[in-house]
Amino acid sequence: MKFYLYLILGAIVSLSGCIAPQNPPAADGPTLKSYFAAQSDGIQTGGVKVIPVQTGGKTFNIWTKRFGNNPKIKLLLLQGGPGCTHEYWECMESFLPAEGIEFIYYDQLGTGFSDNPEDTAFWDLPRYVEEVEMVRKALDLNKDNFYLLGHSWGGILGMEYALKYQENLKGLIISNMMMSCPEYDRYADEVLAKTMDPEALQGIRDIEAANDFDNPRYMEILTPHFYEKHICRMPEAEWPEPVVRSFGKINHSLYVTMQGPSEFGIGGRLAQWDVKDRLPEIKVPTLTIGATHDTMDPEHMKWVSTAVQKGRFLLCPNGSHMCMWDDQKTYMDGLIAFLKDVDKGAF
Repeated sequence: MKFYLYLILGAIVSLSGCIAPQNPPAADGPTLKSYFAAQSDGIQTGGVKVIPVQTGGKTFNIWTKRFGNNPKIKLLLLQGGPGCTHEYWECMESFLPAEGIEFIYYDQLGTGFSDNPEDTAFWDLPRYVEEVEMVRKALDLNKDNFYLLGHSWGGILGMEYALKYQENLKGLIISNMMMSCPEYDRYADEVLAKTMDPEALQGIRDIEAANDFDNPRYMEILTPHFYEKHICRMPEAEWPEPVVRSFGKINHSLYVTMQGPSEFGIGGRLAQWDVKDRLPEIKVPTLTIGATHDTMDPEHMKWVSTAVQKGRFLLCPNGSHMCMWDDQKTYMDGLIAFLKDVDKGAF
């Protein structure tokens, strides 16, 4: 009897070698081999491509780095600041490759590894829109694969790009940026200010009124009372290293020119930026991301998703302005679901 049992067990084992793996690659997504396939002949650069762009009568080198390969989902990342570097997006590496999603780091002119003209004439929103378009063309992104994610200042840039060039897009993500700088300024003054310790708020107001922004007391007050509550919701000593590294490389000339010197509100060239009335023009699928503790009004972010033609809203209830870090799972799950839904035509 045992002899026949062994024969049966042996047959089962033999047959099991012919069965397909339990977790085969999804039929509609890249395989591990294709996701990491070389995209060109010759020396491999780990996805880095330096793009010469002509702007303002000059030629500058713009640094980009592609991670992975997916012919149908290519996500270009626009960092905030203005003036931060791409590095705070490095959290994407812990989530998107497992889903087969290609993403592209991109240091805007004046930031990170890209050239810095050291000329405020180049810190101009329409010029940056054209720069994104030149980068798109150089990377061969198109309406069948091109998703654009803009965070903070990158959300302004992303929306302005979509208003002019949305025919090139497959999907748009606006993360943690209201579509009206005057309304953002009012939210900071009328809502966020009222949540602060009155003595700390008065200290901030006094320093700003004196135009004494280099006073070390300014950051001493802002860090515990504003940054740790509304920028990255954890003690500064515990901020993720890529965030610290990116913030440490900020182009202050670009930041002050566009944003203004105040950390509590907005000034500079973006002070009157407002595209609320134009949002119904946006027909490409759009995800807006807000956070309960953000510097940006989450209710405004929710409204934006209803103002565009095809919108979805994602709330990060435990997050702040950097909710890709301080409410990470909510952020990444929502972003991945949006990308996949648009790709499948289910949005």
